[in-house]
Amino acid sequence: MAFNYKRVLLVGATSGIGAAMADRLVLEGANVIAVGRRQERLDAFVEKHGSEKASGVRYDINDRAGLDAFVEKIVTEYPDLDCVFLNSGVQHQIRLSRPEEVDLDAFHQEISTNFNRLVDLSIKFLPHLQKKPVPTALVFTGTLLAAVPAVAVPAYSASKAALNTYIMCLRRQNQEKSTKIIEIWPPLVQTELHDYMGAEVGRNMGMPVQEFTDKTWEQLAAGSELIIVGAIPPAGNVVKELAEKRRNAFEAMSNIMLAHFQL
Repeated sequence: MAFNYKRVLLVGATSGIGAAMADRLVLEGANVIAVGRRQERLDAFVEKHGSEKASGVRYDINDRAGLDAFVEKIVTEYPDLDCVFLNSGVQHQIRLSRPEEVDLDAFHQEISTNFNRLVDLSIKFLPHLQKKPVPTALVFTGTLLAAVPAVAVPAYSASKAALNTYIMCLRRQNQEKSTKIIEIWPPLVQTELHDYMGAEVGRNMGMPVQEFTDKTWEQLAAGSELIIVGAIPPAGNVVKELAEKRRNAFEAMSNIMLAHFQL
């Protein structure tokens, strides 16, 4: 089915891809609940679109102690919620060639933010989505680096590869249910994600965010489950080929395993 969900919770909506997708969703007719850490940006989003179409909730996804309260607040205040869009993420360069300089706490925190916390949120919101009598969706922002890792950002690449594996299993185990599991693979996009390189450099690398949003929306509206935008130079279309071969192998192995595993 097309992407025609009416009330979308977008986690990680205060910058970059998340902010651009939040704007696009409102323009396409959805009511958007923007979630992020920066209250001033949440307020600006609501002011921009009006309180009838937009709202903002401040929450840091790394606040595990507050997770249950956050989820309960959302499903109570917005019982018509039919789509959860998980977009939060961080990225840093790490020199594994200098192991004595590697901050292990920071390494594991990056993986936790990009992977563990999205697992937490998806598991907590899924029961609400699956109970609804209408089609619902759970959307994740991944990356092309889930297929081909980037050597300078190993924690980010590893976390997104893990996220892709989790999403494939989540989708297959819930394929008979009404919640659609969607994954978006952006290329390098001009956002704040790469500010560690300096804002002048990082925010001018890759695909303009508006171009990315337009191309992503085309595939969302077409009902795609895995949305691949752009390519990794010089790999070209190899990412799409890898993703298709991997998915075919996964489905074949899943057919065997699920014959002996009760869902």
